[in-house]
Amino acid sequence: MTSVLTPEADAALRAHVRALLTSPQAHGMLDDVLKDFPTARAGERLHGLPYSASEILWHLRFTQRDILDFVRDETYGHTNWPDGYWPHDPESSAREWDAQVAAFHSDMDALIALLDDPATDLLAVVPNGVGAGGQTWLREFLVVADHNAYHVAQLALLRRLLDRAD
Repeated sequence: MTSVLTPEADAALRAHVRALLTSPQAHGMLDDVLKDFPTARAGERLHGLPYSASEILWHLRFTQRDILDFVRDETYGHTNWPDGYWPHDPESSAREWDAQVAAFHSDMDALIALLDDPATDLLAVVPNGVGAGGQTWLREFLVVADHNAYHVAQLALLRRLLDRAD
């Protein structure tokens, strides 16, 4: 499918989506929230909250990877929602903090490479997408941006709570 976007519109749209994924817009960025994060307490569930910071980070990384796999792997297998998208061993997710952060960045780099590839038609349905007008490349990039912003905000809140907790 040939894009219906002019080259100028395509370049502008890619730049906007790239900025949404990689720089603070109307949301915080993961690295800013994680700077000096109290990782020794990242496995704690505070005030009856259902997830710890390490569990949210695991979920954030896993979901981003799942979307990356969905758009680029023709043998992609769906993960059961919601159970498959949350860590099964919360204690190990706390021990794997640095690995989760590194994997998040690696997967983001792969997504940005796809976004920057002129062969990626933003309005085309991804290989595993459902039907015409289904899951387009643009939709998947926007889902990643939206999902990441939501959970980064949760991590920001947990950081504040951890900083104030006794």
